[in-house]
Amino acid sequence: MNVFVLYLLLLKAIITTFSGLASVPIVRNDLVLHRHVLTDRELTTSLAITRTTPGPMGLYVVSVGYFVDGTPGAVAGWLAMVTPALLMIPLLEFVRRKAEHPRFKSVLRCVVFASAGLLLWVTLPLARDALHGYLTVAIAVLAFVLAITKKVDSLWIVLGGAMITMLVGS
Repeated sequence: MNVFVLYLLLLKAIITTFSGLASVPIVRNDLVLHRHVLTDRELTTSLAITRTTPGPMGLYVVSVGYFVDGTPGAVAGWLAMVTPALLMIPLLEFVRRKAEHPRFKSVLRCVVFASAGLLLWVTLPLARDALHGYLTVAIAVLAFVLAITKKVDSLWIVLGGAMITMLVGS
């Protein structure tokens, strides 16, 4: 795949979703389903790498770029990740002026809900690829319950799942 096209696809995913993981459905649609240059397993691995390393959630696009085209792809992913931040600098003044306008608040609320819907839509195929056997399903259910009922940091949930898997073996 052409590195510039990869950059544009990743940039499109990042810019149109306004959030790190909200771009996953678009990345999956473009690179897994339509272009077939990435697998669901590679996408899941990219997400796991991001969750276990420090940095922004959108950092997974660097791993995605690497899986698609090696080091040049990783550079394209990194550039796609930082471009919106550079574009935000001039937009901050605009947002500051419009932040209290009811219509602007409504638009932001809709973006959050749409992002949540996109995340739910992409979670199901990735979970189907990642959940094999009773142990992984039990860990996923336990992690979900902990995430929605307790104030447990996601890092501890991920580390706990890894420890359970290592101790029980799967």
